[in-house]
Amino acid sequence: MSRIGRKTISLPAGVTLTKSGRTVAVKGPKGELTLDLRPEIDVSVDKGVVAVAAIDGVGEERTASAYHGMTRALLSNMVEGVTKGFEKRLEIQGVGWNAAAQGQKIVLNIGYNKPVTVEIPKGINVQTPDPTNIVITGADKQAVGHLAATIRKRRPPEPYKGKGVRYKDEVVRRKAGKSFGS
Repeated sequence: MSRIGRKTISLPAGVTLTKSGRTVAVKGPKGELTLDLRPEIDVSVDKGVVAVAAIDGVGEERTASAYHGMTRALLSNMVEGVTKGFEKRLEIQGVGWNAAAQGQKIVLNIGYNKPVTVEIPKGINVQTPDPTNIVITGADKQAVGHLAATIRKRRPPEPYKGKGVRYKDEVVRRKAGKSFGS
């Protein structure tokens, strides 16, 4: 049995978890998220407490244990997402480099000859409080992290001058440039 999978999840006020067939839906003030369950896993709800259990005899024990813990972590993240939400902050380093959110797109001017446009998925909010900072928020932890990684991937920070798109708390290890002998 998974140690993480054995822990129960308590549902805060205003959050409901419903199970229909092999699909679990979590609904709260920030939105609604769904999860398709693996055949090795079962979820039960009793008086605001969610318990995840591995079904005996279905699949290999080792993989069932892994899916047990993973499913519990995913459900916990879903409950947290529909109550508090998740946030990723990015900052842009570079002279003249900036970003602007325009509807369901974010336009990045990051040193290429044309602006880079990234589509914003449904359910995710992107704000640019100033031209060099990007704030990504949403209820789905995976979608928020994926969008942040996609934006960062367009121009990751380089080690010589530190220019690029980086996470707010990311530390970029700098390298020494070429040194000339005298």
